[in-house]
Amino acid sequence: MTAKRVKKAVIPAAGLGTRFLPATKAMPKEMLPIVDKPTIQYIIEEAVESGIEDILIVTGKGKRAIEDHFDSVPELEQTLIEKGKSEFLKLVEETTNINIHFIRQSKPMGLGHAVLQAKAFVGDEPFVVMLGDDIVQSEIPCTKQLIDQYYKTERSIIGVQPVLSDVTHRYGIVDPKETLENGLHKVESFVEKPAPGTEPSNLAILGRYLFSPQIFNFLETQVPGSGGEIQLTDAITRLNEVEHVFAYEFTGKRYDVGEKLGFIRTTIEFALNRPDLEKEVLVILKELITNYEGRTIYR
Repeated sequence: MTAKRVKKAVIPAAGLGTRFLPATKAMPKEMLPIVDKPTIQYIIEEAVESGIEDILIVTGKGKRAIEDHFDSVPELEQTLIEKGKSEFLKLVEETTNINIHFIRQSKPMGLGHAVLQAKAFVGDEPFVVMLGDDIVQSEIPCTKQLIDQYYKTERSIIGVQPVLSDVTHRYGIVDPKETLENGLHKVESFVEKPAPGTEPSNLAILGRYLFSPQIFNFLETQVPGSGGEIQLTDAITRLNEVEHVFAYEFTGKRYDVGEKLGFIRTTIEFALNRPDLEKEVLVILKELITNYEGRTIYR
């Protein structure tokens, strides 16, 4: 039996973004730009490059700007045409030529609950879940790597990478049961944010999942866990009891844009990787470092 094609992606984007207050009081954190592109657009681009055809973004109150960003703006487009700014027109059109759907998570009941909102959209097909706090730069898109592994295993796949032992308490951690081939593991169990020193491995779940539709059976019956929320990790644990769930160590550099220092580092590094900005940004950084070392920075 040939595995069904993976054509759909779900992007949960209903979080309040409290780590970035006050900026996120009126702006969705997913719209905070890395240089000149909203963080969620990097996630969308990865999905499209991985062969995804339909994307569902699960939003919440105050997230209208996300919908507007991926909608057409005829007035802006016409102005750019009239002024001959074809380069900018192309950038605008890149965000509208994608098949994107939206649904609201009416109550903030956790990541598992947000994914559950996609049940009707997904139907009986396998699908990917992509979290906006993680941007992955890789030769083969991260999501494509998971899809390729799914076609081999025909089972749910969780994207993981090794992290330092002193930060394992910040992540969901997998306990590998058996390594089948390079980077692919059967999973014994999943541990959500283990206490320091109790982690079963250093393989952290990092924002990319590929599920069979059976995950919905467990999300629908999942008892609220930590914080009174429906935890996705709890449902994955139950799914693993009836159908093996695999963990795959994807290749590529992962950027954590869900916290301030990671966001700042990502912005600087992405700017340095831009030919149109690299030299000027290097000059600015050198000036700032020189001033800081001389303690002439004003606070």
